[in-house]
Amino acid sequence: MTSVNMEHALQFLPSPGTPSHTQFRVEVKRLRRKSLWKPAAWCSSLEASQTCNLTALMKDPWDHYQARVQAYSPAGDTSDWATTRLFQPMKNTVLGPPDVFASGCGNCLVLQVRPPTSRWQLLRCYRHLLLVVRRTRDGAQFHMSVDYTEETVISYLEPGVEYCVAVSVESYIYQKSSPAKRYCAFTSPPRANSSVHLILALLATFCLLGFVLIALLAYGINLNPGLLLRPAAHARAEDPLEGVRP
Repeated sequence: MTSVNMEHALQFLPSPGTPSHTQFRVEVKRLRRKSLWKPAAWCSSLEASQTCNLTALMKDPWDHYQARVQAYSPAGDTSDWATTRLFQPMKNTVLGPPDVFASGCGNCLVLQVRPPTSRWQLLRCYRHLLLVVRRTRDGAQFHMSVDYTEETVISYLEPGVEYCVAVSVESYIYQKSSPAKRYCAFTSPPRANSSVHLILALLATFCLLGFVLIALLAYGINLNPGLLLRPAAHARAEDPLEGVRP
């Protein structure tokens, strides 16, 4: 028996020398109620390479079950039943990582956590969320364990900073799931770099001063156009005898 996220499947190997036309059937028994063996109708004519999904016959995650498989031929020949060991869904299933969505809320992160499948039995397995919160900027991190809810808030974080969160789930029998990939989000829109602001402000100031100087120069020339002629007149006055013969 294999079980992942409360999906239970029976796999089997035929004995050596089993004819190729042999088929197989599967039955399940629930031990708590001492019930009789119940056929899995959809697994009544399996081939050797097929598996049998027994999730529908093992709905109680706390109960114990057994499954058995038998080979038979079209001629009516049958093998002895091969029976599995005891199987308890809650104990024997493997929990996969949950689905996570992270968003910022000022100085906190909001995590939306969902089971990887829609099976309601899986929700009954979840007890705690194990969180690893890491600040992207410098790698500083801390761990949290909180009761499972579909929405979890991580408070007291730095505003405008990106954090990444890895989430695992712990079941009621303290079985830990594999961690989800890291989900990253900013607590709030990132603050602009102050040095960039300073450089832009200085550039704007220099440009403004340049425009002011150009405007003042142009204004002065318009008020007194003769300023442009004074240097030439002064040059001619330096030689008053120019053109006079001795």
